[in-house]
Amino acid sequence: MSLDLTALLTTEGLIAFLTLSLLEIVLGIDNIIFISILTNKLPKENQPTARLAGISLALVFRVAMLFGISWIIQLTEPLFTIFEMDFTGRDLVLLAGGLFLLAKSTSEIHHKMEGEEHVVESSSKKVKRGLTGIIIQIALLDIVFSFDSILTAIGMTEELGIMIMAVIVSLVVMLIFAGRISAFIAKHPTLQVLALSFLILIGVMLIAEGFHQHISKGYIYFAVSFSLIVEIINMRVRKSKATSKG
Repeated sequence: MSLDLTALLTTEGLIAFLTLSLLEIVLGIDNIIFISILTNKLPKENQPTARLAGISLALVFRVAMLFGISWIIQLTEPLFTIFEMDFTGRDLVLLAGGLFLLAKSTSEIHHKMEGEEHVVESSSKKVKRGLTGIIIQIALLDIVFSFDSILTAIGMTEELGIMIMAVIVSLVVMLIFAGRISAFIAKHPTLQVLALSFLILIGVMLIAEGFHQHISKGYIYFAVSFSLIVEIINMRVRKSKATSKG
């Protein structure tokens, strides 16, 4: 597998690039939401830095994984067996990522419901420490989210150049829209809980995948899309009532 960008000039290569870019953008939705939830806890002036750092790390991890495809393939080979179920390196990463998402999302929901927003204070040391901690959390989840991204890329094309370009395009799109999504989520508290619930679903899906139980993301995206539509209708109704009262 070589780095040959001339493959993009062929019809087949261009179709593979466009299709893979779209799939990578869809797969990045959960990553954007996670980054948005975390960065919204920082002072506004630090949020763009955290988003840029998080998405840049995602790019580094994914390109590195693409260059280490042979290593990625090795992670799908059994390491040990428990109750006649083989566990691979990929399974362990997915299980750890799923448990982390469940714990983190549950903790965030608890703080929001209890009114403990624990926003990072504005003193320079605490801001720096909070920013570093959030970037580390983003980096950890980037590794987990990168597996879906890379395995999808490998399944779509054998051209490394097309894979890298598609990953770059998807992450540029994420960078453009992450700020708007963060602002929208921060503005509507109910959407924050909805977004965290979505991350809990993703966590459950990752754990299921770690135990070799495949759950299509289509089901999760449908559930979240339906919930989002209902919430948007509720928001419009509340806004309409507020306007009529005013």
